[in-house]
Amino acid sequence: MENTAVHLLFADREGVIYDHPELEMLAASGRRLQLPAAADLIPLPPGSRLFYLPQCPPYGWDPTAGRVVRMDSLDDDSPCIGVAAFLPPAYTRLLLPAVDYQAKDYQLPLWAYTAVGWSAERQDYVVAARRVDDNRQWEPERFDDREVVVGVERQRARFPDNRLVRHLCRCALDYHCFAAKNFFLGRWECPLPVSPACNAACLGCLSWQQENSGFAASHERIDFVPTVEELAAVALAHLEVAENPVLSFGQGCEGDPILEAETICGFARRVRSETDRGTLNINTNASRPRAVAAMAAAGMDSIRVSLNSAREESYLAYYRPRGYRFADVLEAMTAAKEGGLHLAVNLLVMPGITDHPLEVEALLNLVVRCRVDQIQMRNLNIDPQLYLGAIDLPAAEPLGIGSLIDLLQGEFPRLRIGYFNRYLG
Repeated sequence: MENTAVHLLFADREGVIYDHPELEMLAASGRRLQLPAAADLIPLPPGSRLFYLPQCPPYGWDPTAGRVVRMDSLDDDSPCIGVAAFLPPAYTRLLLPAVDYQAKDYQLPLWAYTAVGWSAERQDYVVAARRVDDNRQWEPERFDDREVVVGVERQRARFPDNRLVRHLCRCALDYHCFAAKNFFLGRWECPLPVSPACNAACLGCLSWQQENSGFAASHERIDFVPTVEELAAVALAHLEVAENPVLSFGQGCEGDPILEAETICGFARRVRSETDRGTLNINTNASRPRAVAAMAAAGMDSIRVSLNSAREESYLAYYRPRGYRFADVLEAMTAAKEGGLHLAVNLLVMPGITDHPLEVEALLNLVVRCRVDQIQMRNLNIDPQLYLGAIDLPAAEPLGIGSLIDLLQGEFPRLRIGYFNRYLG
């Protein structure tokens, strides 16, 4: 696929998307505009979504004049609007959409915006992305809502008084959470939201935003703490039937489960008293080292630690912790390994930031220091303009997200690069 065959996409004020007959696709790494390399472009994956970005005119490349062009208006003087793609799970974006954010007077909703263009050769959309996980269990076409509804009715009848089951019904039916749907389909990874509170105020938190943040959270948090018995009932029911079962605390519909470590310890002891099936996992900010050690001792199997950066300055700017330090996170990761847990990093990826030389160096050091088993290359859902304004880094040439992935695999052959939690059975 040749770059010259990839056209700029733009939209009109009604959201109708067009490809430009002359201008080529540009993309962005942070604030830097660039022509995407042909090797970085893949066909738009099934299950992707296309968005238009109001008040954000797109940049394109004029190959005849050899210059960047900002496309402000259409022939009728109506505004020209940038277009972005949102990728399904398993795909990490490599570049951002090339648009001018300066004129917009709002915050983009909490999605991960990816550079997208139109391939004249393929007559199809292409995106700057790479598939980083071969696990096919999360393909959108594998989630038939008709089957989910049947499962919801079955589990409601089986557990009429279980508040957690009622909560997961909403997650599956209203928010279309694939993990919640898995519980009602009796397979794979099942969520166990447990904490209504959090000790961080993440800039891009999906479940809680202050009224003056300028944008809404994607969904509501759980508003109660399930009992050990409610959690165990869901878990044991899932373990009875599920293939490759993973039971995970720390979902998008809660705060941070580390604040309910005592409940999780009780849960782990309860489940492990009855069965050794399944992987017991916690997704967390890992802000309390003693809690991590206690959960490992109680019978948990794996931990996924969320990080936007291995550098303290960048971490604090995004997570905005309340009552813990970045050093606590590093200590907790060490405690996880000492306790025998499988250690994954949920790396929140932003092109131009995550692959900045200082960030790359810190990440490589973290892998060695903490003996990380897996890095999940997760796309950060946030307005790029908001995030780029929050992270203070000196000007430097980014490595490239694809090159970062290659570097990690080359430096650490045993490090698993992926997108999903692993079943450790």
